Amino acid sequence: MGIGAMSMPHLTQGGGLQFHNSESPKVLFFDVNETLLDLTAMRESVGKVLGGREDLLPLWFTTMLQYSLVMTAGRQYEDFGIIGAATLQMVAANNGINLDEKSAKDAIVGPLRSLPPHPEVRDSLKNLKDAGYKMVSFTNSSNQGVKTQFENAGLLEFFDERLSVEDIGKYKPDADAYDWAARKMKVKKEECMLVAAHGWDIAGALWAGWRGAFISRPGAQLFPLAPKPELAEINLSLISEKLIALK
Repeated sequence: MGIGAMSMPHLTQGGGLQFHNSESPKVLFFDVNETLLDLTAMRESVGKVLGGREDLLPLWFTTMLQYSLVMTAGRQYEDFGIIGAATLQMVAANNGINLDEKSAKDAIVGPLRSLPPHPEVRDSLKNLKDAGYKMVSFTNSSNQGVKTQFENAGLLEFFDERLSVEDIGKYKPDADAYDWAARKMKVKKEECMLVAAHGWDIAGALWAGWRGAFISRPGAQLFPLAPKPELAEINLSLISEKLIALK
């Protein structure tokens, strides 16, 4: 990670350097799905097309991430929703369920764009904005997709800008995606902090030289081989309190 003016490094268990910075980050970048918006609302629609197997939602989401990175590694790009529909068909096939492309897409797109925010999110974002933080959403979803999500969830007013990997054609956690986002906001990498509920996203940001704040939503874990983020709490409210204290 980058070294701020008041940072002190030490080795983490994974062998990387971790920095504790007493200065507030210049820009807070927020992941969207599961970090801000509650994915449990998708269990019913996804479970329905998977023959009632709502328990397969985490497997589908992981498979969607896996193949977004396969496309990035292969220098290809498709909309996250298209990858989502394709991988939902894969999960269905592996569980003996026949699922056509249209049904897969219908099960994902509508529910994904109308996800509710987690209960503490709106107040936490307001408090961070009132404290003077510049806030940017940074997502693997499309530009139109996240705009619709924020309109439906009532979160548009809190963000100074919305960034989507659609504009670079490489999915997080590819290091180029974080480098691109920092350039877009005209800040140094060590002045960026990612707030996310995904261990893979936090790992990617830290390896790219960013700071990190991890929200340990149920089922979320940090990657033991990556540096540890300086903040880790069970919800955004606790994260926001610590960030406001840095101001």
